[in-house]
Amino acid sequence: MLLDNHRRTINYLRLGVTDRCNLRCFYCMPEKGIDWLKRTELMSYEELLRICTLLVKMGVEKIRITGGEPFVRTDIMQFLTSLSGLKGLKELAITTNGVLTAPLIPELKKLGIRNINLSLDTLDRNRFFAITHRDELPAVLDTLEQLLHHNMDVKLNAVVMQGKNLDDIIPLVELTKQMPISVRFIEEMPFNGDGSHYPILEWDHVKILNTIKDIYPGIRKITDPSYSTSYNYHIPGHKGNVGIIAAYTRSFCGTCNRIRITPQGMLKTCLYDDGVMNIRDMVRVGHNDEYIQNSLIQALSNRAKDGWEAEKNRKEKNPVHESMATIGG
Repeated sequence: MLLDNHRRTINYLRLGVTDRCNLRCFYCMPEKGIDWLKRTELMSYEELLRICTLLVKMGVEKIRITGGEPFVRTDIMQFLTSLSGLKGLKELAITTNGVLTAPLIPELKKLGIRNINLSLDTLDRNRFFAITHRDELPAVLDTLEQLLHHNMDVKLNAVVMQGKNLDDIIPLVELTKQMPISVRFIEEMPFNGDGSHYPILEWDHVKILNTIKDIYPGIRKITDPSYSTSYNYHIPGHKGNVGIIAAYTRSFCGTCNRIRITPQGMLKTCLYDDGVMNIRDMVRVGHNDEYIQNSLIQALSNRAKDGWEAEKNRKEKNPVHESMATIGG
């Protein structure tokens, strides 16, 4: 079992496999994109598999594959096949924007992957284009349909943004009436790739919930799963649930069980830190598993108490400016 210095169990890895994405969501990166990593800067699949194998032996039970967009990386399905066979790994999950995902769903299901987080900020095609700078809503909705057809465990993630998609809050909630999905609303965060704005949070988790309550006054709180980052609710008569993630408020840090590894191998023990060590470099200079394992344990023994402390301790004191694509979701 992996524990940090606050006695929190660490059993969940979010693994970024690429910084590239086929959308240009304004809250994640500039419209022109970011300076993509060279292929040699990305961790190879062999390196990724070695680190995942080591972490599973150390107590990680769940791995979520993120990006960028995971499915833009060549041969990703071969890597997922290898990863799904790791002894001791209880759950392999994926976060995707859904543009390329629909044809791969039967194969994902065969690998035992049942948990898919689908990013979808709006159901309106014009607003989708305004947010992502790409006309791909039909492809994303096809992915949602196929996921449900194959009985996958689906969570829709929607970032709530002033002046962008407030009119979509209720239509997204209404999806839970007929669909057995969890629609999760996320507070906007500062990871937009250019540092041009750090949100003055107008739409926090309380305001989002009150907006939903205005239309659905019968909505009720339900029990949150262990280590949940979302406050979860159910509307009587609906097949699905609603979740609200206080990603900017950071009120869930006390039970955080996750670490991140970015596509270039940087270990982040908190979303808001700027990286604590580069595992890729350790692998490439030839360090053995014991050395890497001890380095991981040491990193976790100095983990920030919460996201506010992690941000305060950043080596770069300028405002947060990374793109979520380079962080790993």
